[in-house]
Amino acid sequence: MTSVGADNTIPILLALKNIYRTFPMGDVPVEALRDVSLEIQRGELLAVVGPSGSGKSTILNLIGGLDQPTAGTIWYDGRELSESTAAELTAYRREEVGFIFQFYNLVPNLTARENILISTEISSQPLDVDEVLELVGLADRVHHFPAQLSGGEQQRVAIARAIAKNPQLLLCDEPTGALDSRTGQRVLQLLIDLKQKLNKTIVVITHNSALAQVADRVVYLRSGQVFSVDINQHPAAPAEISW
Repeated sequence: MTSVGADNTIPILLALKNIYRTFPMGDVPVEALRDVSLEIQRGELLAVVGPSGSGKSTILNLIGGLDQPTAGTIWYDGRELSESTAAELTAYRREEVGFIFQFYNLVPNLTARENILISTEISSQPLDVDEVLELVGLADRVHHFPAQLSGGEQQRVAIARAIAKNPQLLLCDEPTGALDSRTGQRVLQLLIDLKQKLNKTIVVITHNSALAQVADRVVYLRSGQVFSVDINQHPAAPAEISW
């Protein structure tokens, strides 16, 4: 799937077309998303920004194959994801998507290396675990348990776990939310480095508008709708921002 502009053709990895997502709440259904259309370009870092209740988590769940829309279509790499069976969505999550959350969700009685190995066991084309540990700067912490790691190191293990199964798409839900500003800057820089070195597509879901400065494009949500889409011609370096 491609999107044709005035000057060139931009490859589109994933597209949401006229998406609605309604949840039953007693007698009054709640529209979490209303007529949302959005394209995610292959190899970009896209930030989806909005306050609590704006629909950010709903978009993440739809993009990640964790939920299906009430109406509208989702296309991933040329196929209609919104018409997929449960088994097809499981395969999509296993092979195509890496999830990174605000809270690291590491297994406490497994070492850093063992936490990463878990994800490689469900992938058909995983990356080498030791090479991934080197990429995220944890080659000297492979045998440490989560309790022996700092918050920033635990987040790097979580990122390595998502990367190791070699997905095309990384979905990051408030990846710096539990970190101080300086550690958050390092995590953002790591995501940018991985995007460039491994040619991954990264979507960052956040309420923190400061993070939008490092993205290639920024989607602003308000009350379940896309309010605006901005292009950063010159994305900021993570070291230049603070929150």
